[in-house]
Amino acid sequence: MYKKQFEIRWSDIDANGHLANSAYTNFMSHARMSFFSGQGFSMKEILKHGIGPVVFYEHMYYFKESFIGTPVTVTIEVSGLSEDGMFFMFEHNFYNHKGENLAHCEMQGGWIDLKTRKLCALPKELMKLAEKFPKSKSFKTLTKEDTRKHGVKPKNIVI
Repeated sequence: MYKKQFEIRWSDIDANGHLANSAYTNFMSHARMSFFSGQGFSMKEILKHGIGPVVFYEHMYYFKESFIGTPVTVTIEVSGLSEDGMFFMFEHNFYNHKGENLAHCEMQGGWIDLKTRKLCALPKELMKLAEKFPKSKSFKTLTKEDTRKHGVKPKNIVI
């Protein structure tokens, strides 16, 4: 399990005085990029291959409030990876300084080729690193069908 600690700043709270939902998303993104960097996937390395990570969805469940000036720990567990590395899934948990679970998130994403703007498999060099990711107890090999498991599809508007 990867852990990253943050202190809740003024800019992280909402009108109710607690950690804003947008701050949860920002903390998770920062934690993921720190995790990737620690696994050999630094921004420099990723860009060298002309790829970038994209988020498909983040499903958040909030349990307890957290307030300005208090530390919050964000954890990451890799709960899914496709055979070619194109798709990945993380579980995030947020904890306060007492170890109480504040929130949980399931996040799924993939990699895109920054020139074609299309989903792509990981280059072999990065795939070897991804295969070594620490995995959660619920880890599964992802397929394209897993990216559509919620059945939500785009619905264009007539202009």
